[in-house]
Amino acid sequence: MSASPSISTRLLDGQRTALARLISWAENGDARFPSALLEIKQRLGRAARTGITGPPGAGKSTLTNELARHLRTTEKTVGILAVDPSSPITGGALLGDRIRMEDRTTDPGCFIRSMASRGSHGGIARATVDALDVMDAFGFDELIVETVGVGQAEYDVVGAADTVVVVLCPGAGDGVQAMKSGLLEVADVLVVNKSDMPGADRLAKDLAESVHIRTAPAMGKSAVPAWVPPVVSCSAAKDEGIDDVLAAIAQHRAFLIDDLAGHRAIKRANQVRHVVTEHLDEAIWGTAGWTDWVADEVRGGSTAYEAAAAVLAHLVPALPMAGAHGAKEPSV
Repeated sequence: MSASPSISTRLLDGQRTALARLISWAENGDARFPSALLEIKQRLGRAARTGITGPPGAGKSTLTNELARHLRTTEKTVGILAVDPSSPITGGALLGDRIRMEDRTTDPGCFIRSMASRGSHGGIARATVDALDVMDAFGFDELIVETVGVGQAEYDVVGAADTVVVVLCPGAGDGVQAMKSGLLEVADVLVVNKSDMPGADRLAKDLAESVHIRTAPAMGKSAVPAWVPPVVSCSAAKDEGIDDVLAAIAQHRAFLIDDLAGHRAIKRANQVRHVVTEHLDEAIWGTAGWTDWVADEVRGGSTAYEAAAAVLAHLVPALPMAGAHGAKEPSV
């Protein structure tokens, strides 16, 4: 009896059950995933990746749904990864994007996968990139990842995308929030959704002025043209302006075309940091017994800096912090 094909082989053959299973492996940190990824890595890098982020209520899911619908009219296949908020107590999540994108779920050229955030920062960023890689290897033309909000975890997630689209809407203080939270720093395209609402034009104008103020110094110092994030208005619920959003995304991709590999390499380097950090965290606090040792030190009167310096001195003696504050070497 011949051996059954591996999950990687089945994925490359276009089997959706293998696609779903490998994404689950990525999400759950399954030990089998790295070797499976190695078998499919030659198929990576073909899909265009777009990240959608913004404050809750800005209409990210509606916009994602409409972007996918418009892309399907051009016969492009679309994979959507929606990162949903999860309960900090149970870890459960509504995973409601499948409900909001019901029309896409019956389309054979579209695949939607929801992923619970589970309160994880580095973990969800790592799992998101892995899941996008799986969908890329499967053969989708366009990949869209939509996040739950605008925290550090969301910045890490959208960092996996070639083009980051920040969605804002009028009447919610989004313009001020965008400037205060650093959203303009990560945006490649700024979208003012719900453009039919009062204040939409003013928000678009304020964003354009903010972008100009932020990018003008860089443009004046460099001989290399800098990308200036365009501000695009639309009403996703009314299917207005969606083609303008897609056109802005396409313009950014054209801007990247000469150094897309370098652009992606920087983002891959960030993924390496996430993977290393995640495994170190597990190794130090999960299996090496440091948690109990630190608890004993703190109970004995050590400050957090003393205990941390002692841990670092044991793990990486060359670190500047190691040995600081007179911390003693732990006997672990």
